Amino acid sequence: MARFREGDSTAFDALFQRYARPVHGYLTRLTGSPSTAEDLVQLTFLSLVRARGRFQAGARFKPWLYAIATNAARDSQRRSRRPEELTPEGELPTTIPDDAPGPRDSGLEQAVQRALAQLPEGQRIPILLHRFEGMSFAEIADAMGLTESAVKVRAHRGYERLRELLAALHQETKE
Repeated sequence: MARFREGDSTAFDALFQRYARPVHGYLTRLTGSPSTAEDLVQLTFLSLVRARGRFQAGARFKPWLYAIATNAARDSQRRSRRPEELTPEGELPTTIPDDAPGPRDSGLEQAVQRALAQLPEGQRIPILLHRFEGMSFAEIADAMGLTESAVKVRAHRGYERLRELLAALHQETKE
């Protein structure tokens, strides 16, 4: 990022190649829509270009980038207020599109996605960044502008709530 800030355009290409896919995955989980996430990835990197002069030398890049992505998703949600996208036939989708290969339990994925969507944003974002993006609590704290302790508390409360929400599903599968 320091090279890009100094005007090296090839450094931006390297940043995009390295981070576009993980940011897309994060934004897909955050919004529930791969197509919305694709748009938000573009907005995120456009914002990165515009804000490159505000990146502080010595700061960690990944938390800064994910903060931009999170803000892009929040702004988009405020503008659209459309909770779900319709299929081409004009119906609600029955599955979440999956880009990853291999066998998956789509019912379980949908249940987890619904449970995550029920969490307050302050709990959902730390869980998504920690569990799915592999960020440390210190990095998440930087991205969210909070203390590491506050992030850990939010994540803990979010995980507890997820356990409660998913317990009913677990009970149903046992019966």
